[in-house]
Amino acid sequence: MSDTTPLLYEVSDHVGVITLNRPDAMNSLTYQLYADLEDTVRSSEARALVITGAGRAFCAGDDVKQILGGSEPAPADFRDRSRKTGGLTPAADALLHTDIPVIAAVNGPAVGWGMELALMADIRVASINAKFGELFVIRGLCCDAPGLGRLTQLVGRERAAELLFTGEIIDAETAHQIGLVSRCVAHEELMSTALEIAGKIARNPPLAVQALKAGLRRTVEPDWRDTGRWAIEQITRLRATEDSKEGVAAFLEKREPKYVGR
Repeated sequence: MSDTTPLLYEVSDHVGVITLNRPDAMNSLTYQLYADLEDTVRSSEARALVITGAGRAFCAGDDVKQILGGSEPAPADFRDRSRKTGGLTPAADALLHTDIPVIAAVNGPAVGWGMELALMADIRVASINAKFGELFVIRGLCCDAPGLGRLTQLVGRERAAELLFTGEIIDAETAHQIGLVSRCVAHEELMSTALEIAGKIARNPPLAVQALKAGLRRTVEPDWRDTGRWAIEQITRLRATEDSKEGVAAFLEKREPKYVGR
């Protein structure tokens, strides 16, 4: 596997490690990386999964030029995947419905869909270098389903509302204080900590672990496809607004946006 492969996957002792591998782009998600992430999760036979990012970032969300800027249309395969999940982002569908426990080893910024990715894990371990932000509002958009469902479960409705409505970026220590992550560790201890947790899980009876995860989903989580369908409808509607186009333009031009409410 070459170092230019956008997603790396290795398995050892029943623990699979998924590494987003676009370090020069802060592991931002392209259509290809979304597809690779979905396929890897769906096909994995690991007993526990650890997701992390190469370089200094966990994931900076969507590749702004390709996906939000519309430099490339969504490929037919990507649209077909979305139809199969009822509109829920296909990679999210894979992560939210897998019975494999998922641990996010958040090594740096996790913003936009990168924060959504962290939220989809069952357990989040953050390096002291990690940062978290639901930046959708400053792009004139609604967040994806996990930001609506999981964030509120973790930090409560009021703090979730603050993070969603302001687009504030918080550091790892704050994330730990409000319950967004279960552990905050020194950067050099991040992967060993995440792998230690994953190893403990992988050594347990896999069918029992899978049943427990399915039970959590059954008792405390919404209908992800219904929520995801609603979120995508909102995102599609909002992407056509002047404010959303201004948010993307301002980011690419490195200036403050000017919103007009239409």
